[in-house]
Amino acid sequence: MTDNQWRHRPAELAALLPAGFTMGVSTSAFQIEGGTQEGGRGVSTWDAFNHQKGRILDGSTADVATDHYHRYPEDVALLRDLGVDSYRFSLSWPRIQPAGRGPANRAGVAFYDRLLDELLAAGIRPMATLYHWDTPIELAGGWLNRDTAYRFAEYTFLAAEAFGDRVDSWITINEPASVTLSGYALGVHAPGETLLFDALPAAHHQLLGHGLAVGALRDAGVTGGVGIANVHSPVEPAGDGEEDAAYAALFDFVHNRIFADPVLLGRYPEVPEPFEELLSVFSEIDPDDLRTIGAPLDFYGLNYYFPTRVAAGAGGSASPDGTAQAMGSLPFHLAEWPEFARSGFGWPVAPEYLGVTLRELRERYGDALPPVVITEGGASYPDAVSTDGSFDDRARIEYLGDHLAAAASAVLAGGVAEGVELRGYHVWSLLDNFEWAAGYSQRFGLVHVDFATQDRTPKASFRWLQRVLESR
Repeated sequence: MTDNQWRHRPAELAALLPAGFTMGVSTSAFQIEGGTQEGGRGVSTWDAFNHQKGRILDGSTADVATDHYHRYPEDVALLRDLGVDSYRFSLSWPRIQPAGRGPANRAGVAFYDRLLDELLAAGIRPMATLYHWDTPIELAGGWLNRDTAYRFAEYTFLAAEAFGDRVDSWITINEPASVTLSGYALGVHAPGETLLFDALPAAHHQLLGHGLAVGALRDAGVTGGVGIANVHSPVEPAGDGEEDAAYAALFDFVHNRIFADPVLLGRYPEVPEPFEELLSVFSEIDPDDLRTIGAPLDFYGLNYYFPTRVAAGAGGSASPDGTAQAMGSLPFHLAEWPEFARSGFGWPVAPEYLGVTLRELRERYGDALPPVVITEGGASYPDAVSTDGSFDDRARIEYLGDHLAAAASAVLAGGVAEGVELRGYHVWSLLDNFEWAAGYSQRFGLVHVDFATQDRTPKASFRWLQRVLESR
């Protein structure tokens, strides 16, 4: 963490943001909505997963989460008070299409109708994510099954017909890398498969689903822009040896390149040596699939949290979501970044690597890179209560200030990512929420949530961001 003390300089930070730069916040349905058995909602793989013993760090579930399903007017009022331009939320696939096929659930559509109307009445532009990990459980095999891509396109068309006149921006899939690696390869997320490199068909099927969804949105005539949200982490070898370099290239391939190259270039990247056999699935792809996946986008969503350092050999420290432990059987591990402070999740706080990420996007994709929107960025920190009952989360303020400044500076003339058209930044997250395998142990919110009472209390970071937005 730097000592810039952005908490005292909101107007100075506001002045760094380009004219027309969109500022927003993000959430996802499963993490905040609750109401998992109301309104005709179906069961998702995450519903089943978070009820399995030992899956969630604190033994919790998202059955109630932050009760957004019932409290959305209060949450939209918070957004209006904050002064954001955009709210990125996700539509729950099992709430709209309970079995993952068939007609739309009227009660589910009605819930999002009400949410959208509240947002528009508050002057907030809706950014809707179609898939943020809650796969209907009745879709056998999930993303390992190619048919799920076609079911996703069918669901997308239903959502587009219902909301296409009111959504400002559409995101097809959020972080297909996380779904593939955490859900199908390592088993720390739903559906809990531990297939390691045999999980890679799930990556291709998600990308195919993305491409088919883009077509469904276009066919439905939606008025909003269309994109995807990929999580990128710049990767470096831990040492100078050939093994570290080889495994770093492998990690970059399976975390970054296979999710961006097909979308932006219409092809998978060349498989790094000596991993041709391990990654042979990518040498047998139907060209028609690639044409579908590479459909033109209006924007590219970037989720950035931290860089990755890779070292040969098993090892690595424990992590709250179990990722490091689940990687124990692999011949490489994620190494530490002792030069950086760490968030509550143990992630390195490295705002300069956001500029590196933007530079890599420009270098790898050039004119094929559409305008970029940072669709997630934020950090978890423990919330210390002050004597007056407020939450002075100054570490989050400095984190956000540093990352916003790094992003804005990177794309200026002479910046490390000059030439990238950066259109906005969405903070993760509006509310403390159910943080997947970490349960309620990690707080990312600008708003503190007492999970016992569901009381919401804006933190110091909320009031600081409010001042930044007022200063523009």
